[in-house]
Amino acid sequence: MGHTLVIVESPTKARTIRGFLPKDYRVEASMGHVRDLPNNASEIPAAFKGEKWANLGVNTANDFEPLYVVPKDKKKVVKELKDALKGADQLLLATDEDREGESISWHLLQLLAPKVPAKRMVFHEITKEAIGRALESTRELDMELVHAQETRRILDRLVGYTLSPLLWKKVAWGLSAGRVQSVAVRLLVQRERARRAFRSGSYWDLKAQLEQAGGGFEAKLSHLAGERIAGGADFDESTGALKSGSKVTLLAEADARALQQAVAQAPWRVAAVEEKPTVRKPVAPFTTSTLQQEANRKLRLSARETMRTAQGLYERGFITYMRTDSVHLSDQAIGAARSCVEAKYGKDYLSPAPRQFSTKSRNAQEAHEAIRPAGESFRDPGATGLDGRDLALYELIWKRTVASQMADARLTMLSVDLEVDGGSLGMAGFRASGKRIDFAGFFRAYVEGSDDPDAALEGQEVLLPNLKAGDSPACKGVEALGHQTQPPARYSEAALVKMLEKEGIGRPSTYASIIGTIVDRGYATLQNNSLTPSFTAFAVTALLEEHFPDLVDTSFTARMEGSLDEIAAGREQWLPYLEGFFKGDKGLETQVAQREGDIDPGASRTVELEGLPCVVRIGRFGAYLETKRVADDGTEELLKATLPTELTPADLDAERAELILKQKVDGPESLGEDPETGEQVYLLFGQYGPYVQRGQVSDENPKPKRASLPKGAKPEELSLEDALGLLRLPRHLGEHPDGGKVQAGLGRFGPYVVHDKGKGEKDYRSLKAEDDVLAIGLSRALELLAMPKKGRGGRTALKDLGTPEGASEQVQLFDGPYGLYVKQGKVNASLPEGTTADTITLEQAIELLAAKAASGKTKGRAAASGGTRKAASSRSSAGKTATAKPAARKPPATTKSGRLRASAVRIVRAADSP
Repeated sequence: MGHTLVIVESPTKARTIRGFLPKDYRVEASMGHVRDLPNNASEIPAAFKGEKWANLGVNTANDFEPLYVVPKDKKKVVKELKDALKGADQLLLATDEDREGESISWHLLQLLAPKVPAKRMVFHEITKEAIGRALESTRELDMELVHAQETRRILDRLVGYTLSPLLWKKVAWGLSAGRVQSVAVRLLVQRERARRAFRSGSYWDLKAQLEQAGGGFEAKLSHLAGERIAGGADFDESTGALKSGSKVTLLAEADARALQQAVAQAPWRVAAVEEKPTVRKPVAPFTTSTLQQEANRKLRLSARETMRTAQGLYERGFITYMRTDSVHLSDQAIGAARSCVEAKYGKDYLSPAPRQFSTKSRNAQEAHEAIRPAGESFRDPGATGLDGRDLALYELIWKRTVASQMADARLTMLSVDLEVDGGSLGMAGFRASGKRIDFAGFFRAYVEGSDDPDAALEGQEVLLPNLKAGDSPACKGVEALGHQTQPPARYSEAALVKMLEKEGIGRPSTYASIIGTIVDRGYATLQNNSLTPSFTAFAVTALLEEHFPDLVDTSFTARMEGSLDEIAAGREQWLPYLEGFFKGDKGLETQVAQREGDIDPGASRTVELEGLPCVVRIGRFGAYLETKRVADDGTEELLKATLPTELTPADLDAERAELILKQKVDGPESLGEDPETGEQVYLLFGQYGPYVQRGQVSDENPKPKRASLPKGAKPEELSLEDALGLLRLPRHLGEHPDGGKVQAGLGRFGPYVVHDKGKGEKDYRSLKAEDDVLAIGLSRALELLAMPKKGRGGRTALKDLGTPEGASEQVQLFDGPYGLYVKQGKVNASLPEGTTADTITLEQAIELLAAKAASGKTKGRAAASGGTRKAASSRSSAGKTATAKPAARKPPATTKSGRLRASAVRIVRAADSP
């Protein structure tokens, strides 16, 4: 009797689901997508290399027929899956339940071509009950979802692979454009433009400390002579002056000081007291978007980190599926949440009736339930065995879900209006505001934007003494306060995700990868949780705005997203849509061809920023300043100066630009003399940021000693003492108790301490944010060196298995994205099926590592000696595969129901091409 083969995406998911399936079920992992459009020219089969559309990977002349290839690193996976299918009497495709998962299942079905029944198995949580239900309700593939995903993939390829080469020619090599990515970059650039154009305004007001019956409270100036006092919202951001038509009084410093003196000595009177009851309702459970936003605000996790952590929690059975637009909770989940509330907070804190939330997203799709703890009863965070980031995110999800079934919070908003004689300036009005929490309700579990609900409750409550009209509180002091209006804040990841979702741009499940790409490609840097656009972002956005305005217009992109959702629902045909977008007089293909000759590379590489004595240009090696100057001989010449890579448009003002240009002409500025050598110490700006240098470059000293400034250090605040300290790194801190010396230094990845054990063996640890590389002592260094060393991806070892006899490096156990593995030095080896963290021994680990090391050497020799034979064999095999005539693809290549036919897509194997 055969077995049932179940295919999921990852080994972690496979391990979890295996425990809930019958013994005759075999679970294998596809390791994500097994097939895709060619990623580069080397993946294009020989039979198609001569085709004009080959690099695009989509045959736009033949109904946008995609060319799918199996990447070389997936050839082994596909073979293993085919082997696993042999002898099976049923195939269950258990990939994720969204578009992407449906697409992976379809590609698997095409590649494996099973001769046994194949069904789709879907679930949104990995629990025994959910897997049992999924086994009883398998279904056919949803080809509408497959079609929707394929159309998105093709559309993204058309935009990216058509515009990116244009950017390489006109701006800089290696840049990329994307359907959603370019719009997101433009949002960052628009905000930075607004910040640069911002003009600050100044205003004054008063704050008084008052007392009534022993109770102190604070009141702020609100009116003067019957007219409201100007605040920050009354100023025009572009001029720094009051907005035209504003009927407010702008208080100058002199008037504020005079009013301060007058009201401090005059009697105060309560004019009116108002108490206004209000109710706060809990927010809906998490969607993908709101989870990314809140994890960024509360836990300081990037969208990418949040999704990576959430995926691990889902695959290990802790939470439901993490890619969803829905805020709906199942009856089972509502019951579990209400049980938690009653057990932890009592019946009084339960909402009178179960709460259900409606999805407000304009195109809600993906999974059909909110992100919540998995199961029919929710595991308390403290009982999960989780730690670190996993625990923090699970606890966030647990609290938000439980709070959704709690009672409303009841508050009373308090306001007190006071009057006092301001002398010659007229009667002054002050206002005191307060808030009383009458019943905390859901606040007990969850306060949005706060890590600690109890602390947040205290912070939210602002109590006022009992006051009534006619009372005369005593004035204990008055303070005159000057204010400057602030520019609009940069986008944090949370704010950008919120804006993209609000505008209907892209899908929340893709935001993490989009933001990651923006940062990885150098379009923005992440500083203090804010996304700051680069000079390249300014140049690319300006080019797209001028020549392809629709592609960076939020409304156009949102309409495009709507059309894609219509295609997913079967209400719009995919082929006419792609034809209209890419072809014809107004299609992207024609626009790029017509515009390319009109775009001046010199202009598109120029970034003009207001207020600078020069322009910024994008060059092969980054951004640089350019201006004209009169040379010593009276002729006009171009002066160019490289900008440090870490310098952004936000940091570049006229003073900084002039300093960089002056240094280029006059040479570096000396900070002073090194008393030990007598040489001058200079501060310089290079491509990779500011650095200090001892002495000048000369024939006798071609490589003077240099040291980079630590991240975050401000060049203008650098002293000679600090510069000398940096130049003398690494510092010897003392001897390690186990032998060897301990040093502190500054390297490529920042400041560090190192234990030099001798014979080339060194143990490094990065310094924490609070540590100073110039001041750290031996005791703190030993403390850092004693901390567990992190493995690849910043992972902390689950445990140390020990150091093999005769070896210098210990063997450690880690949990990675593809499951448990052991590591010694640079060698990693996955644990075999059935071996757990509790059962693995040092001896087993040594055997696994030795086998992995041996296989690595064998592969290396095979690659060196057998490459030619393998290539010849590949060409032979590719010839057969690539020249096999594909089944005809008639437009629109669908069945009567509009579904994609398997014969409509050409299948080739990249691994079989030369």
